[in-house]
Amino acid sequence: MATAHLTIDPHFSVGTIDRRLFGGFVEHLGRHVYDGIHEPGHPSADADGFRTDVIELVRELGVSTIRYPGGNFVSGFRWEDSVGPREERPRRLDLAWHSTETNQVGLHEFADWLEKVGSDLMLAINLGTRGTAEALDLLEYANITDGTTRAQQRIDNGRTDPFGVRMWCLGNEMDGPWQLGHRSADDYGKLASQTAKAMRQIDPDLQLVVCGSSNAHMPTFGEWERTVLHHTYDDVDYISCHAYYEERDGDAGSFLASGVDMDGFIETVVATADHVQAVKGSIKRIDISFDEWNVWYNQRYHDVDRIEGIDNWPVAPRLLEDRYSVLDAVVFGSLMISLLKHADRVASASLAQLVNVIAPIMTEPGGPAWRQTTFFPFSITSRLAQGRSLDVKIESEKYDTKAYGEVPLVDAVATHDEETGRTAIFLVNRAQDGPTTVTIDVNALGLVDVRETHMLSDDDIHAANTLEQPERVGVAPNYSVVLDGGVLTVTLPAVSWTAIALG
Repeated sequence: MATAHLTIDPHFSVGTIDRRLFGGFVEHLGRHVYDGIHEPGHPSADADGFRTDVIELVRELGVSTIRYPGGNFVSGFRWEDSVGPREERPRRLDLAWHSTETNQVGLHEFADWLEKVGSDLMLAINLGTRGTAEALDLLEYANITDGTTRAQQRIDNGRTDPFGVRMWCLGNEMDGPWQLGHRSADDYGKLASQTAKAMRQIDPDLQLVVCGSSNAHMPTFGEWERTVLHHTYDDVDYISCHAYYEERDGDAGSFLASGVDMDGFIETVVATADHVQAVKGSIKRIDISFDEWNVWYNQRYHDVDRIEGIDNWPVAPRLLEDRYSVLDAVVFGSLMISLLKHADRVASASLAQLVNVIAPIMTEPGGPAWRQTTFFPFSITSRLAQGRSLDVKIESEKYDTKAYGEVPLVDAVATHDEETGRTAIFLVNRAQDGPTTVTIDVNALGLVDVRETHMLSDDDIHAANTLEQPERVGVAPNYSVVLDGGVLTVTLPAVSWTAIALG
């Protein structure tokens, strides 16, 4: 049996965990909004047409801030279409996903939904086909109390109090040739700087996110960040990272090591931001908003799901409805570990997405809603990871991967809350051929007890929850956990995720 050893000491802190690390992402894409969160004819629908079964699951998931309304969608979006009387709102072509947008759910309706699920709004603005003037109009509409035309327009549309949006994304994936309004780093950096400066003339205390690379494998990666931050460093607070992972060519070993890639991505962006800081001689620090991340079988979209045809613009088509397995959920849990390991610089993160579209929650029109396998690592980590992320010392056997070379069998992180004395440990076993026994030195925590354990594992790593079997996969206690003399011992099954709470 393989072995690993961890040492946990609350004196060795990485950084304070910002609750926005457990954020989500809702885009007008596929069945995410329509038939997902909003289905007026559904038996569970409330007076506003929102599915209450989905609301309950989103609450259970524990998402903090939700980025909206895109994504690629936002680069062709006219925000004015989404406010005012519904019967007067225009139907528009969504060029990003080759669909028709009805605008029946817009800014006001989505803000109402956020109040129901207990999350904050993170608003993305269109810097693809629009610019600074439109961004200022939206900011005035959303955040000015009264006394202006845009503020009065919001009041007339039924919202007396401002939305009070604090966090704004300056466009989306502007490095990507697929993006409407795609620009060079130099051109985008100038536009983002101009827009940020203008927005701060209205409210200097806004938190602004500038677009980083769409993924770490873009040909402009690194240089894009350097150039964009050269223009915007003094104007913004965060730079974005986006990353999606999928199993390719049956290479489960590399897929299980996806967290290694995320670690490198974060550390490279941090190094680039700090380089720009040094060049500018600034005392200000730019942190990361990892505002799109997930397991996404992107190749399936290109091979199967893509919609085409000049007269083919469906409303709420079934797009990107990946079915997640145990293997996917274990990788997902490892990605959450990576985010927590970098809590000193990752201040915000958005799971992309929430319902139906590459999502932890699935729905059937007129039917049930259920949890996908990825639901469990997110909901449990969001609840247990409190206080500070700790610098965990790991000694682990390793294995070879095609993509990343030699990688530790065990991935892990711990968190500690000084106020409550609670500690949480999150572990992933990447081994495919058998269990791994882990010993954890917790002497530095003092006298603690095991309060709860959770394990996601299955003999069939491709098992999934479906409409026909919505509870095929779940979590169970890890009964192997033993705490004796300041040493905790746990056995991790092959391809598994485990969480342990101490207090």
